[in-house]
Amino acid sequence: MPKEGHNGRVTWNFDSRRLYLCTPLRDDLGAFVRACIAGGVDIVQLREKHADHAQIEAAGKELKKICSDLNVPFIMNDSLELTLATEADGIHVGQNDIDVADCRRALGDEAIIGLSTHERSEFDAGLSTSATYLSAGPIVATPTKPGRPGTGEDYVRYALAKSDRPVFVTGGVDADAIDGLWSLGVRHFVVVRALTQSSNPQASARAIIDAIARCESR
Repeated sequence: MPKEGHNGRVTWNFDSRRLYLCTPLRDDLGAFVRACIAGGVDIVQLREKHADHAQIEAAGKELKKICSDLNVPFIMNDSLELTLATEADGIHVGQNDIDVADCRRALGDEAIIGLSTHERSEFDAGLSTSATYLSAGPIVATPTKPGRPGTGEDYVRYALAKSDRPVFVTGGVDADAIDGLWSLGVRHFVVVRALTQSSNPQASARAIIDAIARCESR
């Protein structure tokens, strides 16, 4: 459960959070995210590269309210301006986006800041920042990251062995992939297409959570 920090910002424990939805805009966005959370998603990020600022801001404000009501952290992608405008719980940035230190100065000590990494040098540099969590991947090539090759399993093993904070693995995550990823040591999963392309996102999220639960019970 979240708790309120000294400055009024809600703080979140990411260690126990398993299933991270990254979604673009869609016509049924609110209902879709509610369904995903009902199925077990426990982090939500809005990642939209093509819509205009006003559309993204409006959607972000809607998702912030939904996520707050359901005790799930809401994260904006890339834009510090939109993170502030939507009162999101944090921001996720890539290697070519705003610097983690700049995000921390703007958002405060208790904000969530996530950082994407794709190779060992990036991961090592990420560990020297104040990022709340790091992502590693995509472990396999994915249409959501066009032009970026898969990092492979060795990079994920490296990241997990070195990290002092949660590592969320991206790329091809669905219910069938959980067992293999778990055997590598992965405990935090980012999902996109398995939910955004599902005709029943609640059931699809639940299938992933059930796969995680089976691994945890071994």
